[in-house]
Amino acid sequence: MRQLSDIIFNQHPLMLPRSATVKEACQKMCEHHVGSVLVTDNRNQLVGIFTGRDAVYRVLAAAKSGADTQLGEVMTEAPDTMAPDKTAIDALRAMWEGGFRHIPVVKDGKILGVVSRGDFKGAEHDRLDEERGLWEHMR
Repeated sequence: MRQLSDIIFNQHPLMLPRSATVKEACQKMCEHHVGSVLVTDNRNQLVGIFTGRDAVYRVLAAAKSGADTQLGEVMTEAPDTMAPDKTAIDALRAMWEGGFRHIPVVKDGKILGVVSRGDFKGAEHDRLDEERGLWEHMR
């Protein structure tokens, strides 16, 4: 089973301050072909995450201006994180249980990367499906 450290090896996650605008974040996400921005404070500590889903639900659907809305207003604060020694199935399980698609990888307060559901292979998704089936059968 792959560890998260193998998946994020040499990754340079997209990070922006909470004062960055949604428009800027969306432009950067497009440029980097990623679905999330890790929002940091002035010490590069993780304070939130902003995703494409947030752009739709918290900005567009709420009729807010992407040019005027700062990430700090619409990000998910204090997102769940995982350590790099956790496995792919640990991350998939946390995402499924939490109802989200991205999870930052952090060690000792340092941001190492971010994984999304799309980073995982079919076998890892199959294993999660098996686990979910077993849990539902046991209820």
